[in-house]
Amino acid sequence: MFLLQECYQDPYTEQHVELPGLVRVTRLTAEVVALGGLMGSSPLLPAGLTDDEDIKVMLKGSFLWKIKSRRRKKERFYRLQEDGLTILSERCFKRARSKQIFSITHMEAVREGCQSEGLRKHGRSFPETRCLTIVFKGRRKNLDLAAQSEEEAKRWARGLKNLMAKVEAMSQRENLSPTFFPYITCIWIHDILHRADKNKDNKMSFKEIKDMLKMINIDMNDIYAYQLFQECDKSSNDRLEEHEIEEFCTLLMKRPELEELFHRYSGQDLVLSAKELGAFLQDQGEAADLAHAHRIIQTYELSEKAKQHDRMMLDGFMMYLLSAAGDILNQEHTNVYQDMSQPLCHYFISTSHNTYLTDNQIGGASSTEAYIRAFMEGCRCVELDCWEGSNGEPIIYHGHTLTSKILFRDVIEIIRDYAFKHSSYPVILSLENHCGPEQQVTMVRHMKAILGDMLLTQTLDGQVPKELPSPEQLKGKILVKGKKLPDLVCDPENMSFLSDNPEEEEEEEEEERVLRRERRRAKDAAQLSQELSDLVVYCQAVPFQSLEQALRSQQPGQMSSFSERKARKLIKESGNDLVRYNARHLSRIYPLGLKMNSSNYNPQEMWNAGCQLVALNFQTPGWEMDLNHGRFLVNGRCGYVLKPSFLRRRQASFDPESGQGPGPRATLLLVKVITAQQLPKLNNKKSSIVDPFVRVEIHGVRADCSSKQTEYKLNNGFNPRWEETLSFQLRVPELALVRFVVEDYDTTSCNDFVGQFTLPFTSLREGYRHIHLLSRDGASLAPATLFVHIKSKKM
Repeated sequence: MFLLQECYQDPYTEQHVELPGLVRVTRLTAEVVALGGLMGSSPLLPAGLTDDEDIKVMLKGSFLWKIKSRRRKKERFYRLQEDGLTILSERCFKRARSKQIFSITHMEAVREGCQSEGLRKHGRSFPETRCLTIVFKGRRKNLDLAAQSEEEAKRWARGLKNLMAKVEAMSQRENLSPTFFPYITCIWIHDILHRADKNKDNKMSFKEIKDMLKMINIDMNDIYAYQLFQECDKSSNDRLEEHEIEEFCTLLMKRPELEELFHRYSGQDLVLSAKELGAFLQDQGEAADLAHAHRIIQTYELSEKAKQHDRMMLDGFMMYLLSAAGDILNQEHTNVYQDMSQPLCHYFISTSHNTYLTDNQIGGASSTEAYIRAFMEGCRCVELDCWEGSNGEPIIYHGHTLTSKILFRDVIEIIRDYAFKHSSYPVILSLENHCGPEQQVTMVRHMKAILGDMLLTQTLDGQVPKELPSPEQLKGKILVKGKKLPDLVCDPENMSFLSDNPEEEEEEEEEERVLRRERRRAKDAAQLSQELSDLVVYCQAVPFQSLEQALRSQQPGQMSSFSERKARKLIKESGNDLVRYNARHLSRIYPLGLKMNSSNYNPQEMWNAGCQLVALNFQTPGWEMDLNHGRFLVNGRCGYVLKPSFLRRRQASFDPESGQGPGPRATLLLVKVITAQQLPKLNNKKSSIVDPFVRVEIHGVRADCSSKQTEYKLNNGFNPRWEETLSFQLRVPELALVRFVVEDYDTTSCNDFVGQFTLPFTSLREGYRHIHLLSRDGASLAPATLFVHIKSKKM
């Protein structure tokens, strides 16, 4: 067993003080003092869980049924590993063993009973009380399980939730303990050491050390690596044991750039006083008063003696910089901080296109799970393509394609259960209706019965609206977007609702001419029922004729949809008029139907013109969805972001093409890329080491869009260092998104994506900051980070 402890010399007593269980190489805090060892059998469970009866059952392990279809039900052995953060899944064969591992940190939720689409379809052979579903972050599919008994299912569900809650508690920004990030590093190192120890003797030969270095993405020179090995091999037996491995890892995990920064402010005594810390905070652009410095010391310093003297040592300083307090994202913006009392049209609204799809729009699967994932990502406008189904039940799928079908009723139940789990602000149901009057009535019946009081069926004050209500006024409400019957049927000016859906028209014109006759027949049958019409209150879909006509006569509760092509044309030809239109009305932008792989367009172009409902295929990862995540990362990730003031004025003079107009003020942004830490290895290059470089992209008005990158670093994904400064001039910083991308340089083919992080320029903090990287599908890549210095100034 390798019990890692830290000894350091207290600067006040000049005595060596031992912190039991504290892993020096990862700067762990009291939150994880109970971790024990890295390679041995001692438990690494967080404090307070080792005596939990549910956890004991999980540590012992259970045989659970893994349910994938009606025919595919596999019994596997699941066991919580001693690290307290990973679950081993093992299936035993006569001649071979199949093993899989997943982490608690990758889990998003645990649902008890048949609360997933998979279990509702395929788990009927098991009692519901024995079923549970593990939901993962990102695009990974759910894990549907059935236990041998109801008691066992409850223990696993409670235990998993308990571990997830512990993770969440340690990662909460308001928690006084530093952060969960170092704990992730510990588990990461623990896993690497176990895999590198081939003969499982809890000792490391030089060959095993070299294997470990490759696993952690560093190709160290053999001579230098062996020098470190010999330096740590105190027993001179060509094996590193216990504290020798600790010392080797300590040398690897050193952050010289942070040590240099600490020494710059601490002086020769290598201890930061509250006054010296205040000087650093002032350079960071933060409050520099002694009271603030004192709070930071009390929160992040590890030594109680140093705390008593109001001093901070190197470990505490590093903990502070790795915490949320040192994050590049302004932590005040992680809560709802914007004015939510303005009309709906004054906000960017997170919007999904073809929400029901989990893959492409030609043959992909439709799933209620896609709606859950969209809601949990903060989406506030989802799409329902409604078609005639058998047995009088409407269905949802991508019409005239091979995509699978789901029941409209099941989707409405999911909306009831998940619409407001992540955000309390209003949800818009964008209905594309292809049903006849009878099944329309069925749709209305389901929505009213299932959604109840959540469903908005009349204006808030019972009067014809003079302007749209606010997100605050509509909290907890579900709005229906669709066509509406005219008040006066005989009034020819009110017959526009009978016109084709503009989305359908444009898709027909561009790529669906062969289906026009069939669509027309369906259209004849799809007459709008009064019941469905009555549910449309503030989001009446009307055909678009011209911006001039819309600005003159369109009512506040009326809105139009535009294809990406139509929107680009309007932006180019009448950009300022479109901005004025969007200051009064909602507009929805959707991708061209020609994109059979469900690719996305650049949403930034549409946001520049003030378009609110910029609909993207959430199931398709890429830089477009990175921008969407970045745009809605702030304001508590509630799905509503207040537009800049120059996009909210009725008489706005802003031109989204040139970026010219009153309000915006040019800004110079300087990004110094310093280092990266523990970048992930690429799955398709297991035997190689990445050659990383960092690209910084600006996405905004056309004049601001630019991209600059560092040089690449050969064979070092563990701790590459660049010290390169990239500069950008921003004409309209209020609209700009900043995207940090790490890629693996390749001389013979396209560079490979490693990780990224995107955020609004207005939420970016100055000073020395860490950037916690995300994967292609938006999941955390912890402990992978970038360390940068940010500076901006008005020009």
